Amino acid sequence: MMQELPLDQVRTLLAAVDEGTFDAAAAALHITPSAVSQRVKALEQRIGRVLLTRTKPIALTDSGEVLVRYARQFVRLEADAAAELGLDSEHQAPTTIAVAVNADSLSTWFLDALAQIPDSLRVGFELLREDEAYTAALLRRGRVAAALTRDATPVTGCRVTKLGVMRYRASASPAYVERWLASGPIEQTLPAAPMLVFDRYDELQDDFLSALTGRPENRAQTRHLIPTSEAFLSAVARGIGWGMIPDEQAALLPEDALVEVAPGRVVDVPLYWQQWKLDSPALKALSDAVISAAQVIGRKLAQ
Repeated sequence: MMQELPLDQVRTLLAAVDEGTFDAAAAALHITPSAVSQRVKALEQRIGRVLLTRTKPIALTDSGEVLVRYARQFVRLEADAAAELGLDSEHQAPTTIAVAVNADSLSTWFLDALAQIPDSLRVGFELLREDEAYTAALLRRGRVAAALTRDATPVTGCRVTKLGVMRYRASASPAYVERWLASGPIEQTLPAAPMLVFDRYDELQDDFLSALTGRPENRAQTRHLIPTSEAFLSAVARGIGWGMIPDEQAALLPEDALVEVAPGRVVDVPLYWQQWKLDSPALKALSDAVISAAQVIGRKLAQ
């Protein structure tokens, strides 16, 4: 049976993971790097598992991910208990909740949710921008307490709420359509036209092309990587390339700024809210705010 885990060792492990190196963790905890190493080693010996790979930055093993996930939940509950008991003095720094959010939600409706969180909770938020196809992995690693994700399967220790979908349309500027797409059927002209992608993991445009042409290997020869939602939208409006734009974001531009290059063909990306199964006032307030914000925009985030 596993022995009780000393809190100083658990907190040191979390600091090492969050800071990336033993030296940085030592500075954050105001102890020596040697003390950090000794505490982590003692925790590994107590559990009988290797928890970290001593790389730069530090990486968690599978066992480390499990421990970190539950350690963060304990720290969250500890902060909630202190606040409820009135032990959270005005001199104590607010606690932080890490949340994984996809870029398009962050640039359109997610901040409306954060604006609803009561100041009395004294909680800060660390938003990690990640594609919705990969945000659940941050939950599994214990890096975040909640995430917007495409994944309907709950991560261990988490609950799932379906929010709806974000609807994307292949869009371009009128001038771009005239220059690149007017010479023939869209199935022929679009694959040869310059395309925008968010990053190297963004497959939304390629998947749309494959569905449009019926050829999975059909990929745009010229592509531009635009790594923020705001710049992506601006690049489409400027005629630099075509790209998949969510309806919520297209509504931010004048009505005639974009043209739907394949009218009637839409891509619906499902969104789910996953969070730790904790009776935490801060997490409940966050969850309620996210669900409420999604409902407000429900005419576009279709149920």
